[in-house]
Amino acid sequence: MPLTKQEWLDLEAKANQLRHTALDTTLMAGSGHIGGSLSSMDILTVLYYKYMNIKKDDPTWADRDRFILSKGHIGIGYAGLLCDLGWNDPEQLKTFNLTNSKMGVHLDSNKVVGVDASTGSLGHGLSIAVGTALAARVQKKSYITYCLLGDGECDEGSVWEAALQAHQFKLDNLIAIIDHNRMQSLDFCENTLALEPFGDKWRAFGWNVIETDGNDVDAVEKALRQAQDNRGSGRPTVVIAVTTKGKGVSFMENDILWHYRTPQGEEYDAALAELEAQRP
Repeated sequence: MPLTKQEWLDLEAKANQLRHTALDTTLMAGSGHIGGSLSSMDILTVLYYKYMNIKKDDPTWADRDRFILSKGHIGIGYAGLLCDLGWNDPEQLKTFNLTNSKMGVHLDSNKVVGVDASTGSLGHGLSIAVGTALAARVQKKSYITYCLLGDGECDEGSVWEAALQAHQFKLDNLIAIIDHNRMQSLDFCENTLALEPFGDKWRAFGWNVIETDGNDVDAVEKALRQAQDNRGSGRPTVVIAVTTKGKGVSFMENDILWHYRTPQGEEYDAALAELEAQRP
């Protein structure tokens, strides 16, 4: 079902709240991948608060939809969401990436409730998602596996091997989403290893391709609805969600410095003020 006006406003408010949390967590940790966390927040919000079939009172429910965070370095943004769902103590965010904390830069599925797979080595998440989706078929389960990837890891052969396997096994219960902010690590993709024509590459590998604005909750909702409607086609779906790295904070947007940097002092105050001004 399309978003009602109230659902749209609620999702925008939730994404804004989670951006606040990511900003505060980065400040407390003194480190973190803030840029990619901000760019992916609308995607994560629509997934968890609209589409994923989960139970808030039972995070290990056997029939839940699975989510694999392949771009695992945005754990500082994902951690706040997992706390917001009530699955982890928000107090843990105060020790994010500090010695003996349960929450490291890459979230550990053995320590953080709600993490379906530990993904510290980028490029492995889609392979895990293929296995998870195939397991659902073997076990005659109806759950969907979602996998969020970043641009940089799409340089890796392991991603494309997994893409071939997903097509080979006709995994139409697998939905990959790419946070396509067109930046990777310390430069733009086009200056490192160009991905375009990105959609055509996935089509050539046999995938159903949907391209959308990844920072518009209504557009993300429509794309995920189309992806779910693809069930029964025998083809996996990839949503290429075009986003802005550092979305929501003007001086972070499309600035590679904010791949891994901590806003402090006047920078933090300015970022907070901008997010407050955008609160629905």
